Amino acid sequence: MTHRRLLILACSLLLAGCALTEGGRLKDGHGINPRGESVDGLLVGHRLMAADEPELALKAYLRAASEDGISVDTLSAIGSANLALGRLGQSEQVLRRALEIDPQFVPALNNLGVVLMERGKTGEARVVFQQAYAIDSGQSDSIRDNLKLAIARTEASVYNSDNEEKGEFQLVRRDKGQYVLLTQL
Repeated sequence: MTHRRLLILACSLLLAGCALTEGGRLKDGHGINPRGESVDGLLVGHRLMAADEPELALKAYLRAASEDGISVDTLSAIGSANLALGRLGQSEQVLRRALEIDPQFVPALNNLGVVLMERGKTGEARVVFQQAYAIDSGQSDSIRDNLKLAIARTEASVYNSDNEEKGEFQLVRRDKGQYVLLTQL
C-alpha cells in the first residue's frame, strides 16, 4: 500500500474508533473514544487535513463548532478546510469572521492572506501577511515565505503595469537628429 493509503486507513480507523460507543452504536455524531470520553473534533479535523481529506475535516470542524461553540479556532479551521476545497469565497468570509473575534490570531491571518492571493488581491494579501509576520515575530517560515511571495507579486504587478504604459509609445529616429514619437494602436 502507498503511504497515503496507509494514512487514510489509519485516520479512518481512528474516526471509526472515536465515533463508536462501548455498545458499538453511534452516539448522535459525537466522537467517543473506547473509554467513553469525547474526542476533540478540532484534533480529528486537523489529522484529517494532514491526511489530505479536507471534506471529512470540514465535517469534523463543524461538529466541533456544534459541540464546543463557535471560537476563533473553529472558524479558522473551517476556513482552512474551505480553502483546501477551493471554496475561496466561503473561506474568506469565515476567516474574516474569525479575525473579528481575535484580530491577532496568526493562523487565520495567514490563511486569509492565502485566500486573498488566490483571489488576485495581492495588495491586501501583502498587508495581511505583514500583520501575521509581525504578530508571529518572524517565527514561522511559511508566513515569511508567503510574505515574500506577496511582496514579489505586488512589485511585479507594479513593474508590469509601468512597462505596459511605457510600451505604448516608441521613439523612432527619422533623419539626422530628428525623432518622431509613434503610438501603437
